[in-house]
Amino acid sequence: MRAPIGDFDNARPAPEVLERLSAPVAAAVRGWEGTVSADELLFVDTDPDKADTAVFVETYGKELLETSANCVVIAAKRGGERTLAACVVLSSTRLDVNGAARRALGARKVSFAPHDAAVEGSGMEYGGITPVGLPADWPLLVDADVVALPWVLVGSGSRRGKLIVPGKALAGLPGAETVEGLGQRD
Repeated sequence: MRAPIGDFDNARPAPEVLERLSAPVAAAVRGWEGTVSADELLFVDTDPDKADTAVFVETYGKELLETSANCVVIAAKRGGERTLAACVVLSSTRLDVNGAARRALGARKVSFAPHDAAVEGSGMEYGGITPVGLPADWPLLVDADVVALPWVLVGSGSRRGKLIVPGKALAGLPGAETVEGLGQRD
């Protein structure tokens, strides 16, 4: 099957390739109750050696610069308590961590989560963390521009492969909140 975005000839519905997904992502797909069918979550195989943004878009399609999103794990502090959360912003933007993210979480201080905390907390591989399958108790902030996309490319839980999903599907994930201006253009 041809993917709806990017130069991928190997798109397959995620429920058909559960063995290719990290455990938390496979569990989320298995128990999917989203606003779209689980068969609309598409898996595409990618080369982890081509994960750098410039090389990735050169290999898999220049339009992916505007149709792919990053899932960034952050640590929010409020009242002496530290909470991990995830933010999803377009790859062509930067996360407004000290503005929109901090306000949406009602936190006093927000910072990028340490590498080890992001991996351990999500159960996913660093560089492949995706909003699909994150712990249900994590706040999930999704930029409104991501939700508005017909299709968006996100991680698959590992560095090998990506998911292509309708943007609106991300707004229906557990703990998700759509936030205007979460991603800022330089």
